[in-house]
Amino acid sequence: MSQSLLFSGLLLRAVVAGSLLGLACGLLGVFLVLRRDAMISHGLSHLAFAGVALGLLLNLMPVLVSVGICLLGSLLILQLKEQGKLPGDTLIGILSSAGMALAIFLMSVKRDFGAELVAYLFGDILAIAPLEVYLAAGLVCLVLAGIFFNFPRLVFMTFDRDSAAASGIPVKKLDRLLVVLTAVTIVLGIRVVGLLLVTGLTVIPAASALQLSPNFRLTLFLSSIFSLLSIIGGILLAYLFNLPASAAIIFLALFLFGLSFLFKKLS
Repeated sequence: MSQSLLFSGLLLRAVVAGSLLGLACGLLGVFLVLRRDAMISHGLSHLAFAGVALGLLLNLMPVLVSVGICLLGSLLILQLKEQGKLPGDTLIGILSSAGMALAIFLMSVKRDFGAELVAYLFGDILAIAPLEVYLAAGLVCLVLAGIFFNFPRLVFMTFDRDSAAASGIPVKKLDRLLVVLTAVTIVLGIRVVGLLLVTGLTVIPAASALQLSPNFRLTLFLSSIFSLLSIIGGILLAYLFNLPASAAIIFLALFLFGLSFLFKKLS
């Protein structure tokens, strides 16, 4: 196989996986921002990084180990938050610190992680594996199914949680659904843009969409479009100008946010 064909295959995988992940981030990001849970992605990303280090240390698949650890961490946050002992942002801060400390400790145990760990720290979408493409496809199916089958209840709970609970809506189960979907999304997201930037991928497109639309369904649609444009455009910019793909993706997302902000100011 020629070098050009090989690179074309890598590029195609990156675009497909990135587009699928972008769709999931665009949809979930709106709920996270409106629920004021946007920073949970930050805490989970640090925990996911610890999962990556643990997977590499044990010679297991880092993505699957990270998913398991993130799911446990996200459910622990919900449990502690429901007990009302500590505010959510405090719990996220504790989780973030614990995850990073664990990752640093595991890195000290085995010092030859090398480029693999760096790829998860800064993102390396052009080296994404075929299995990760399938995981991204499965993730999008889960997100779409979770939102489609619970859409009215999720919207009600997002805007008025107390009234939703009083109406018999299982808000705790829906909370768990959202954090589980978010945890899996974050794990795959760090492969695309890295630990340091994955929060931007879930928050910035949603924030851009909220600047432009008062309609919830349209907001979901615009957030998904902005996320897709950021990822596909960022990959193409990285390819054309030899830029880091993760940085190009986030810069493009910020550019779209700036345009939406100016449009709202001028309209």
